[in-house]
Amino acid sequence: MTVIAFLGAGSVVFTRELLADILSFPELRDVTLALHDIDPERLETAEAIARQTADQLGCHPMIKATRDRRRALEDADFVINSIQVGMHEATVRDFEIPAKYGLRQTIADTLGIGGIFRALRTFPVLDAIARDIEDICPDAWFLNYTNPMAMNIAYLAAKAPRVKAVGLCHSVFWTVHDLAELLHVPLEEIDYTGAGVNHQAWLLRFEHRGESLYPKLDALLAKDPELRRRVRMDMYRRLGYFPTETSEHSAEYVPWYLHHDAEIERLRLPVGDYLRISADNVAEYRAVRQAMINKEKLDLTRDATEYAPQVIHSMVTGTMRRIHGNVANRGLISNLPEDYAVEVPCVVDRLGVRPERVGALPAQCAAVNRGFVNVGQLTVRAAITGDKRMVRQAAMLDPNTAATLTVDQIWELCDELTAAHGSLMPEALI
Repeated sequence: MTVIAFLGAGSVVFTRELLADILSFPELRDVTLALHDIDPERLETAEAIARQTADQLGCHPMIKATRDRRRALEDADFVINSIQVGMHEATVRDFEIPAKYGLRQTIADTLGIGGIFRALRTFPVLDAIARDIEDICPDAWFLNYTNPMAMNIAYLAAKAPRVKAVGLCHSVFWTVHDLAELLHVPLEEIDYTGAGVNHQAWLLRFEHRGESLYPKLDALLAKDPELRRRVRMDMYRRLGYFPTETSEHSAEYVPWYLHHDAEIERLRLPVGDYLRISADNVAEYRAVRQAMINKEKLDLTRDATEYAPQVIHSMVTGTMRRIHGNVANRGLISNLPEDYAVEVPCVVDRLGVRPERVGALPAQCAAVNRGFVNVGQLTVRAAITGDKRMVRQAAMLDPNTAATLTVDQIWELCDELTAAHGSLMPEALI
C-alpha cells in the first residue's frame, strides 16, 4: 500500500486540491494518507477534508492525522511538504518592516528581503524534516511545494543530499496554459520546454505543430498596447524569451521596475499584493473549516492536476510523464552555478524523477538568472556557516533591494527583520 505523508496539511485549500487529484486516480484510491500539522485546529480541518473528499469520490483510503511528524513519516513512500513557517504574521512582518525603509515588494516569497527571511525561517524546520526522513523513511521521495523553492531545494542538496528531493511548481504549465488561451491555440497541441530557476525560468521552446509561437505573440503585442503593460510582456520583448512566472512575481526579481513610480503605473504593479493574498488565504481557510463543521460538500472540480499527484501516480504505475521540476544543478544547465537548484524538464516513471540536461541557456537569460542565484547561494551559505554578514551580503546583491536602498539601510533592515522574527531564525544568525 502506498503511503503519502502531508507535512503542513493545515494549508487546507491546497491539501484539498491535492487530495482530490490523488484520490481521482483509480490506482491510488486505497492509499494511506498521513496528515501532519503543528496546529491542532488546522489538522482537524485537514482530516475532515480528507474524509469528506474520500466519501464524495467513493474511495476508501486509510487516513491518519497526527501532530507527531515522526509518526506521520512512518513507512512513507512520498512526503509532500507545504509548510509555512511563521504563517500570515511572519508574512506581514516581511512586508511592513521593509516598507518603512521605502522598499517595495509584490509577493516576497521567492527572492528579495522577503524571500531571504522566509528561507531563513524555513531552513531549521527543513533540517529537522530531513533528519527524520533519513531515519524513518530514507527511500521516500520528498515533494516540496514550500517557497522559496530554489533556496529550499539548494539547502537540502547541501545539507541532506541523501534525501530524494524535488521541488514542484506549476508556473511553467500555467504560463503555457495562459499563453495558449491568449493566442487561441489548443494547449494539448503546444510543445514547450522551460528552463532556468524557479519563478524565473524561460520558455526556450514554444511551438505549435513544429512552428514557433513567438512570432504570433509578437504580432499580438505589436497591435495591443494594453497587453504590453505587463512586466512579463516587457521582459519578453527585451530579452527574447518568455519568463515563466506572473508579472507580480517577476517584477521583484530584477532592478528595473519597482523602484520607479512611472514603471509601477505603466506596468500596473500591485505593490504589497501578497498581503491581500495571504489575508484571503486565512479567510478561505476559515470558510472551508466552517463548511466542514456544517458537513457541506466540497467542490472537487479541477482545471488541471497538480504535479505531486502526477508524480506519485507515475512512480506507482510506471506511467511515463514529462514535467518541469526543481533539482540540484548537476550538469543540467551549464551556464548556471553547479549545485544550486534549477528548474528543468524531468521524466517521471517507476524509476523516479529524472531531470533532463538542458545545456547552456541563452546568454541574456543566464545573466538575469545569475543575479537571482547569487542571492539564494549566499542565503543558503549564511545558514550553513552561521555567518550573519552573508545574510546582509545576500540582501546587498538582491536586484530590487540594491536598486532601492543604500548599503547602510540594507544592513539596518536585516538587523530589524532578524530581531522581529526572533526564534524562528537559525540560532547562529540571531
